[in-house]
Amino acid sequence: MFTSTSQPISGFVRSGFEGVRAAFDTNFTRRRELGGACCVYYLGDPAVDLWGGIRNKQTGEPWERDTMVVVHSATKGLAAMTLAIAHSRGWLDYEERVATYWPEFAQQGKARITVRQLLAHQAGLFAIDEPVDRGDVADLDRLAVILARQKPAWEPGTRQAYHALTLGFYQNELLRRIDPQHRSLGRFFQDEIATPLKLDAYINVPDDIPDSRLATLASPGRLRMLFGFPPRLALEAMNRHSNIYRALVVNPGAGVYLDNERIYARNLEVPSGGAVTTARAMARAYGAFANGGRELRLRQETLELLSAPAIPPARGFYDECLKGELQFSLGFMKPSAAWPFGSPRSFGAPGTGGALGYADPTTGVGYGYVTSLMGTSLTGDPRDVALRDALDTAIGTARVPGKHAA
Repeated sequence: MFTSTSQPISGFVRSGFEGVRAAFDTNFTRRRELGGACCVYYLGDPAVDLWGGIRNKQTGEPWERDTMVVVHSATKGLAAMTLAIAHSRGWLDYEERVATYWPEFAQQGKARITVRQLLAHQAGLFAIDEPVDRGDVADLDRLAVILARQKPAWEPGTRQAYHALTLGFYQNELLRRIDPQHRSLGRFFQDEIATPLKLDAYINVPDDIPDSRLATLASPGRLRMLFGFPPRLALEAMNRHSNIYRALVVNPGAGVYLDNERIYARNLEVPSGGAVTTARAMARAYGAFANGGRELRLRQETLELLSAPAIPPARGFYDECLKGELQFSLGFMKPSAAWPFGSPRSFGAPGTGGALGYADPTTGVGYGYVTSLMGTSLTGDPRDVALRDALDTAIGTARVPGKHAA
């Protein structure tokens, strides 16, 4: 095994953001960071771009400027961006019923589910009852038939339950129906977001991405996995009949994106948990959303909807999968007492293990953090929290821009 202590930290911070660099350093010396990156776009320009440590715990290979890593559910934010663009193009109404765009979706009592309810984890579709494997995930037509046949777990709109994997599959088919070119979500993201913004980010990793650019995500260790997560959730995750087990472990299971030979599967779309990206790409994309979205032709109406408070289901924000109160809106997570980030108008998505990306239209911040060592906190990894605390201080005392070599 290798440690990160001998690996230098690279990148830069603008004047006034030195505290973020200090927090990044301290993550390695006090918070068990193995390797990772943090990037901040502020008012449209890069203010922080740091990386360091090692990308693969087994080989000791260093984290480099263009290293990408899977970000688990932080993928959901990138996926939500595609539907926001569809809304700005006039193809999608968040208040419309999903079945208006996808008639087959109306089966099994789903006719009245709105796009807003689906994207807020309020549709009761957090699990798939039929067997689903990687072959089904790769065949979008076959997967769409399976999704359309799924029956909600309860009356849609009454409860919230985290659609850990299914949300992205439903989003993918919805986008294919409304896009005039009928592109998959991964292809749409590449064409309409990643290419215009020059992002190193993929929801569908192509064959030509070499393994040398990819970081692995190391386990924090059996004891930390056992005792790091909230006890009730840890017990639920081991119960084959629980909501979170059905949402995350089977049909197809959270590890469907993994590949024994190439680290991450190629040409496979898991829009709720399989994106491979840099912190820089997340920060750049969220920075565009935080500052008017002109490069992506976003309408102000769309951005206002994303910035608005989340709307709870009938029984409130208590999540029947995650066993706590969290807030979601239009595919993004919103700040809450349990999971604070940015200002109340912020929107983003965290990923199991520690990754986070978000936009804050109030301060003009686009933020991204990624790591090669899984953490166990579900409400803000200590490494990420330290970086964001330092960022909040920097934003409050921002000075004349200037760069300092890291």
